[in-house]
Amino acid sequence: MTSAYIIVNNTGDVDTDIVTLPSTMTTTTQHYPLLSEFSKEYASYHGYIAAIVCLWGIVANIANIVVLTRKNMLSSTNMILTWLAVADLLTMTSYFPVSIHFYILKPPALTFPSSFSRNWIEFMLFHINFSVVCHTIAIWLTIMLATFRYLFICYSAYSMTLCSMQRAKWAIIIVYAVTTVMFIPNYLLTTIKEENVTTSHNAANQSVSPQTYYKFVESKLAATTWNTVNYWIHAFLVKLIPCILLTVLTILLLLAMHRANRRRMRLKSQGRKDESERAHEHNRTTRMLLAVVALFLISELPQGILTLCTIFITGFFNDVYWPLGDLLDIMALLNNSINFILYCIMSRQFRNTFTHIFCQCCPKKRPGWLKKKPIKASQPSPVKEKWRTTTSDVTNTPV
Repeated sequence: MTSAYIIVNNTGDVDTDIVTLPSTMTTTTQHYPLLSEFSKEYASYHGYIAAIVCLWGIVANIANIVVLTRKNMLSSTNMILTWLAVADLLTMTSYFPVSIHFYILKPPALTFPSSFSRNWIEFMLFHINFSVVCHTIAIWLTIMLATFRYLFICYSAYSMTLCSMQRAKWAIIIVYAVTTVMFIPNYLLTTIKEENVTTSHNAANQSVSPQTYYKFVESKLAATTWNTVNYWIHAFLVKLIPCILLTVLTILLLLAMHRANRRRMRLKSQGRKDESERAHEHNRTTRMLLAVVALFLISELPQGILTLCTIFITGFFNDVYWPLGDLLDIMALLNNSINFILYCIMSRQFRNTFTHIFCQCCPKKRPGWLKKKPIKASQPSPVKEKWRTTTSDVTNTPV
């Protein structure tokens, strides 16, 4: 295959070259030509979309971390949300340079992922494995978040013990540590191969000179049984089991929230206004966390279904899964960057804390909700100020 591309050399000069690449570098989808065409067309836009989403996600997740770690926001649930934001932040920070170099600045002659720079291909190798680790951490933290909330709703009498800060901290440490160790073999299954292509400085193929490019190939370890074992571990622990658990937990949370609403209405009818108001605040928190879990499920379920098809249908990975890779990536990136919007829309405490931290420069004459200051966790709060959290609820009531 011969095509033109632009090379920016070390001096910053732009050279227009003709490159002849080996036919082995071209991968096409034979059984689904429309899907292949869609993949090629979308790839030309993916880098720009991904870069914008990553920039927004980096800023949004930094804001999440800053707000959720304030003293008035301390709770076991917020601790999980904080480390979920850390995992999302790391994923997007790693993906941003990839979207620039391997998509926006990629020479058309090179297929993804390959590069004329060994340093970039080494970074890409790191990114592929690192992003899988971060994404897996985010998946299991979301499962843990839903589990904690379900226990809090259904076993409220024991919530101080079951959903304590200490338990949340240890659960987070275990998720981060086990996931990191579990994916160490992934770094050993792929290595970098150096190959040459023929370049010339004009269409008449004059001044022919070789140019080196770098790509991924399977390592010797990939030819062993461990590669198969690693694949099944990845398929089940990263895709299938999380999708099943998220689906079950979403249904359980919906049922639990329905029961909690009925209980609140019963308390209200009995004239127990204070208890009804506290139950209402808890229900608002549950709705927000349910939205976080549901959006995560929406982005993960298609990958889980495709992974299942890959297991049972020969050639499905190359014919369907791989062409949809960029689209699945952008869905995951959008999910990683949307939590900030959910918190702002659905959590009054998060909004108040955010505006108190970041809107100090706002004019004094501003809407009342911008004037409120977050209450410290150690201070009691009047019931009439509904946006504040009482001392007894600090441990259990998140954003």
